[in-house]
Amino acid sequence: MTVTFQRIEARLAHEPPGIDTALAAEWLVDFLRDELQRRRGIDRAVLGLSGGIDSAVTAFLCARALGSNNVHAFRLPYATSSKSSLDDAQLVVDATGIHCRTIEITAAVDGYLQFEPDASARRRGNVMARTRMVVLFDQSAKLDALPVGTGNKTERLLGYFTWHADDAPPVNPIGDLLKTQVWALARYLGVPEQLIDKAPSADLEAGQTDEVDLGISYARADAILNFLLLGYDDVQLTARGFDVHDVRLVRRLVDATHWKRHLPTTAMLTGTAINEFYLRPVDF
Repeated sequence: MTVTFQRIEARLAHEPPGIDTALAAEWLVDFLRDELQRRRGIDRAVLGLSGGIDSAVTAFLCARALGSNNVHAFRLPYATSSKSSLDDAQLVVDATGIHCRTIEITAAVDGYLQFEPDASARRRGNVMARTRMVVLFDQSAKLDALPVGTGNKTERLLGYFTWHADDAPPVNPIGDLLKTQVWALARYLGVPEQLIDKAPSADLEAGQTDEVDLGISYARADAILNFLLLGYDDVQLTARGFDVHDVRLVRRLVDATHWKRHLPTTAMLTGTAINEFYLRPVDF
């Protein structure tokens, strides 16, 4: 009995952290109402709908918080985007009843990249991500709406996002949820199973997946991140049975991308430097 208990305890120690999905959904819906309606006096939300799980969960939360008629989703495909992503995004639109419009970004992206024909795949992906954000912010101005972010905590911690693109919207309901927690919340909200079951992908090229790019599964990364955020060092993590290579990889990604999780560093010349000393109550 003791051996069995120890095995269960060891397995649970490597599981990603769970979540009270009902409580999280209720709190996040109230968060959206508070940030958009009560603090800013805005009733409409704009978001990019990629066909992935993060934007799907965000769309479901926005529909609950603001009503489906006040949520405007945009499918923003590039020439290489897969049709299945567009189809999966449509499943979210059908399930929530939110507005949806498709705007092709190929001409805008290629209009710039024609002057940079040797741009790497990473640079091209960043241009696409930032072009999508240009569209969302412009549409928010047109619709008197606020752009809502769709990035999760795992991607933010590992730096797996484009700076001043995915992280640009002023409000993000899922930014403190690890990827595995987003999946759990998706099941509670009733997101179509097809989106929950498919491999996460930035859809920048055929066959690309997040976990191949990162070199680790989200489940393994989330379990390590959970302890890392609690202050465990690498020795303590490996002592708990985590693979030493996984620990080093996660640590390296977190440390190397710390700068991406902050606003631009301001050189302070006065005692009122914005974002250093000058903060409104909402900024604390």
